[in-house]
Formats: sequence, structure tokens, C-alpha cells
Amino acid sequence: MTDDPAALVDRYSDALWLERGLSSNTLAAYRQDVNQFALWLTETKRRHLLEAGPDDLQHFLGERLKSGNSARSSARFLSSIRSFFRWAKRENLLADDPTLRIDSPKIGRPLPKSLSEDDVERLLQAPDLEEIIEFRDRTMLELLYACGLRVSELISLELSQLGINQGVIRVLGKGSKERLIPMGEEAQTWLGEYLRGARNEILRGRVSDVVFPSNRGTAMTRQTFWYRIKIYAQRAGIEAHLSPHTIRHAFATHLVNHGADLRVVQMLLGHSDLSTTQIYTHVARQRMQALHARHHPRG
Repeated sequence: MTDDPAALVDRYSDALWLERGLSSNTLAAYRQDVNQFALWLTETKRRHLLEAGPDDLQHFLGERLKSGNSARSSARFLSSIRSFFRWAKRENLLADDPTLRIDSPKIGRPLPKSLSEDDVERLLQAPDLEEIIEFRDRTMLELLYACGLRVSELISLELSQLGINQGVIRVLGKGSKERLIPMGEEAQTWLGEYLRGARNEILRGRVSDVVFPSNRGTAMTRQTFWYRIKIYAQRAGIEAHLSPHTIRHAFATHLVNHGADLRVVQMLLGHSDLSTTQIYTHVARQRMQALHARHHPRG
């Protein structure tokens, strides 16, 4: 083999950058994985990177798992290696791709982090309603939990999207897909009171179409709202890592736990594919198993 493995990986990285425009962090991760495998081949098998076979890959993956690497980490590594050998095959640097007969490690789909109903109640009670900004935040939290909005949908919400009398909001989600979401009486009441009072005090005569403006009268950033949620979580004594998306998961989980049809939850969340929503059946199943174990005499 004429090409040094390090030089090969450099060429591969350049090709990745040109073809796929990957970020520097992603490129660095791909490089590290391929270099790690190349070094192992040299030291353990006395083989060049382009001489690797399926058995070498299986051996290396096995050693990774034995040393404590997770199946998810190994799957990511294999993805990097597949990408390298596909590139090498396209460049006519080898005849056969050794990854073709290698199956990715089986990894379970991660369950979304959620909150209990008691946690949500404590979080909603955390803002100080004497403070105008915190009254706004309480209304945002109520709407976030009542409607399962993405944080980007919440902070960009405009007055024209509200149907307070009808009890619905019109949301433009991913891919500009529109959906109507019922907000429920509680969120409807909070929103109406907020629009009549706190919002006007925040704007101080400025004109804005944004439902939840910042102190400057402009749309709030996602980072700002995330920061404010952390403040309320701390006040509420919620130790779990919390983000706006956690509340969206709580919305879906609690609906399923209370018997909501999965397709209804899919429409409310704005998922284009039911398989994305089906993760919540696992959450509900876990809850049912826990309840059975706690309350059934044979549990």
C-alpha cells in the first residue's frame, strides 16, 4: 500500500467536507473513528487500513464493547467506518467494502425525558405573579404544557394565530405545516388575562405582533426561555435536567397515560410520521407496569 493511513484519512475528510459540508466537530469525530481503527489494525494485525476485512471489524467492535463502549457508541463508530470504506470503494482504492456484511449493534430508541404531573404542577406554580415578566412566563408555561408546542413555535407565536374565543391556536410547524391545537380552558383563561394586562405593560406602547415579547418588545430567543425555565425548575425543587422540550414530552406522555389515541397525539404534536409518536407507547407501558407492580396483590 503506497498511501499512509493518515494521508488516506486526510483525503477522505476533504472529500466529506466538499461533498456533504459537515461541521468541523462532525468531521473531527469521523476522522477520530477511522484513525482509531487504522491504528488498531497496524498495531494488532500488522495490516493497512485498506486491507481490513469483516473479521477485523467484528474483532474491533467486540473489543470496544468489552472495554465499556455502549452499543450506541459502537453504532456511531461503524457509521464512520462505513462512510470511509464507501468513499474508498468509489475512489477505486479497494475491490470490496468490508462493512457490507457487518450489522450495526442493536440499540434501543431512547425514551424521552418527561415530568410527572406533580412536577408540572409545581413548575407552573413557580413564577411570581406579582412580577409582570413572570406572569408572562406563567402564561407561556401554561400554553406550552396545554398544547405541546415546540419552543420555536411558542416564542414565534403571533396574535393572528390565536383563536381565544374558539379555544384554539393555529401553529406553523416544521416544513410550514399548519395545525390547529385546542388550548383548554385553563390556558385559555391565562392567555386572555395576560393579553389584557401583562403584555401591554411589557410593550409600554410599542407595537408588536408577537404574543410573548421580551422586555425589548421583540420576540424572545429560545435560549432566554430555556434559562427562565431553569430558574422556575430550581424554585420548584425539580432536580432533573429541564428544557422546553421536556414539557412537550410531558404533554404527550400525560395524554397517552390518560388514554388518548396515538394518532390524535401525532396530530397535536405535528409529527409527520406515526412512528415518531409511537415512542410514547413505551412510556405509557412503563407506567402501566409500575402501577401494576405497586397495586396488584401479585405484582
